[in-house]
Amino acid sequence: MLAMGAAMSLAACGSGNEGRDLSGADSDFQTTLIEQLIDARPGDVIEIPAGVYSFDRSLSLAVDGVTIRGAGMDETILSFANQTSGAEGLLVTASDFTIEDIAIEDTRGDALKVNEGENIIIRRVRTEWTNGPDTDNGAYGIYPVQTTNTLIEDAVAIGASDAGIYVGQSRNVIVRNSRAEYNVAGIEIENTIGADVYGNVATNNTGGILVFNMPNLPQPGHSTRVYNNQVFDNNTGNFGHPGTPVASVPAGSGIVINSNDRVEIFDNDIRDHRTANIIISSVYSTGYSDVSVQEDFDPYPETIWISGNELGEGGGNPDNVELQALRVLMFGLTGNIPDVLWDGFQNADLLVEGDMPEQYRICVDNGDAQMLNVDGPNGYADPAMVEDTACQHERLPEIVLPF
Repeated sequence: MLAMGAAMSLAACGSGNEGRDLSGADSDFQTTLIEQLIDARPGDVIEIPAGVYSFDRSLSLAVDGVTIRGAGMDETILSFANQTSGAEGLLVTASDFTIEDIAIEDTRGDALKVNEGENIIIRRVRTEWTNGPDTDNGAYGIYPVQTTNTLIEDAVAIGASDAGIYVGQSRNVIVRNSRAEYNVAGIEIENTIGADVYGNVATNNTGGILVFNMPNLPQPGHSTRVYNNQVFDNNTGNFGHPGTPVASVPAGSGIVINSNDRVEIFDNDIRDHRTANIIISSVYSTGYSDVSVQEDFDPYPETIWISGNELGEGGGNPDNVELQALRVLMFGLTGNIPDVLWDGFQNADLLVEGDMPEQYRICVDNGDAQMLNVDGPNGYADPAMVEDTACQHERLPEIVLPF
């Protein structure tokens, strides 16, 4: 597997951090907060004062219209380092939910999961595994799934073994002005319809920002705009669990589009990635297509528009033996993989006289940026630069939330 890499390092890469000292943490507050969550009514605001609080079990909320508010993401800290039961730190199955100014640390599983709600606001929330990158960390930091109208802003996500900020199978989403660092995937939009990702910083992850479509999920995704982000130095070794989709992401990936349609990547600062600044691929390059895939799944990335990005150094030391050999063969010992790396898989049924129709093309209209087709469908036998990529697509609409 060339484009996404079969030679990933899947071992824990631990940072040597010792984690948070909980010797002075308040463990009695757990009972109080659990009772507040159970007794909550629509319109309630649950205030959590500044302090470090230790929990040994998951928290859950199933009442609509509740706000959880701390004193700040570095002031109100919920630590689950001593967790012995439950799959998440906080699980929310409710609508009209707001959580803000709080930190959730060292959960056994996902830190904050919001499932099947509408009108969700996650603001100034930090999720972190304080021991640093480790395969044994929880999979997801901030994790809304199957939601509608979701805002994540001014958040921080650190150390997730899958994705720091993940939005999956959702509709109408904004992720803005947040920071993702030392996760496998910094920010991931997966099987989601209508997302704007802007004003964020993604650095020191394995892959900075991912826009994925995966098979065997209830909803395919499309229409994502990734713009005005800083995506740099995402070169942390992949510490994801083997067999998960993100475990195939090479270290040194800036922005990765996988099997998704109608994606705009524009006006970002993307630089200093050892494999490539931008990767465009199909599910066939992830290794995940070896599992049974539903018949109507569309594996091909189509209608992609890359424009106006500042593209810095990248592609000088790919995290893949085959890509390293290709780099030397095509570009010399000191050469670099081009800014855009494409695995070459496309839907043959759409081709007209061997060419992809304009409305489905990958458009790289970005100064002197070039795209390399590594020829995945033919076993990477004949990689070549792609000529005439300077096309354009109709702009996607801005995401507007009803609050």
